[in-house]
Parts: sequence; structure tokens; C-alpha cells
Amino acid sequence: MPGNTPHTAIARSSAAHAYGSPSPRPRQAAATTPPYSLAQVLGETGPLLLDFDGPVCALYAAVPAATVAERLCQALTDHGFTLPRHIADEPDALAVLRHTVTFGNPKLTARVDDELRRAERHAIDSAAPTRYAREIIVAAHHAGRPLAIVSNNAESAIRAYLTAHRLARYIDHIVGRPHGDPGGMKPNPAPVHAALTALAAQPSECALIGDSTSDITAGHAAGVRTIGYANKPGKYRRLTAAGADAVADGAPDFAHLARLLHNEADPI
Repeated sequence: MPGNTPHTAIARSSAAHAYGSPSPRPRQAAATTPPYSLAQVLGETGPLLLDFDGPVCALYAAVPAATVAERLCQALTDHGFTLPRHIADEPDALAVLRHTVTFGNPKLTARVDDELRRAERHAIDSAAPTRYAREIIVAAHHAGRPLAIVSNNAESAIRAYLTAHRLARYIDHIVGRPHGDPGGMKPNPAPVHAALTALAAQPSECALIGDSTSDITAGHAAGVRTIGYANKPGKYRRLTAAGADAVADGAPDFAHLARLLHNEADPI
């Protein structure tokens, strides 16, 4: 990926002065609403870490995710492996990949991972851009914020999408799924730590935007601020309960996030 622009480098070098001090986390009897607003989290952070499937695009817009999971399960049964019912009926291909480690066969896990990577790369051709994701990415770049993708999807698929949609130039680093190592995926904080290292950023300076509780868990374990993206019914509650610092509730809040970043890049 391209290196940092001079604007980005300047912003990073002055990070200690540019980012506000984190507000103390309010005490809540029950996590029914996030403790901070989107503006507060952005105001107290600089570099942005983005999950891919959800915040950037809908990867399986044309090919149902459950179909991909079913194909992985079929490949396993074709090789003589018996799957428990909850995995055989699992609609999430990543969950099927995680289950392969229970067979104690690293080569098998790698083969299933390869199959999933091919499916992801195929799905990229019909992936649907998330509304306002482009505006968020471009505005954050112009505001001098370093940007990284931190995803459980394959780096090759992510890179192909960013190139096809003319977004690659705005992204400083990509951390994708570690090949044949499902345990290294989020909620493991290792991918977040890898992004922090690549951006030469401190955890407290960064915000991670993700649409799953695994993003929130990984972000907190790594010490970064978290913004949940509630793009489906029920996610606002789940992301809030998981401890997200703020939650963008669907496209209207993503548009608001883009406006905040645009105003930061081009203040009136």
C-alpha cells in the first residue's frame, strides 16, 4: 500500500497535542446506551482502525454467507470429518473455520482457510459498498488521520476491493486473517496490535470501528477506543452491551460520522 502522505506524517508527529485526553468512562447501572457520543470519541482520538465486512462493505451481498459456510462444511464431510449439528447448521464461515482446529490437523485448517479465501475473493466482485463508508475514509484521510483495515477476512480480498473501488490510496495498512490460524482472529487483540505497530500509534490515540462484538472485545483488549456500527436490527443493543464507547446506529449515524470528519478536514 502507499506510504503516509506528508499531511498524515505531520498529524501523527503532533498526535500528543492533537488528540484530546480521554474522558473518564461514566458509571452506568446498565449498558442501555453507549457512554460517549461519536463526536466525543473522534475528538479524543486520531488514527482510525476499520473492520472490513460491515463498516466498509457488505462482502456477501450477492452470495449468501450461509452458502459459503455450507460449502466449507461439505468439504469437511467429504473428507470424512463428522461435524456437530451446531456447526453443520452454522451460517458463519469464520465459525466453521474456527471449528477445524478441534480436529488437530493444521494442514486441514489451512486447506479450509484456502477455500474460504477463494470464496471471499469471488464475493468481492459483487460486494456492496456500505453507505457513507467512502466518505468516512476519504474525509479521515484528508483530516490527516492514519487509517488501517483490521479484519478477519483475507488481506487479498480486502486489497482487491479497495483497489476496485479506488480506496487503496487512502489506507495506510491492512491486517487480514492470519492464514491457517483462526485463533489469531478477532476477538484476539493481536490484529489490532499489529495495526497499531504498523501505524506507530499508541492504543489510547486510536478508535476501532466495527460491527460485531468481537471487534469491541478485541479493541478493548488492545486498549483502543471503540465505535460500534449497528447495521442490523439488534446490533445496537449487543454492541452497547459489549461495551462500545459509542455506537453509530445505521446509515444516518454513519453519515454524521462522515460529516464530523469532513468538518475536521475542512473547518468552516
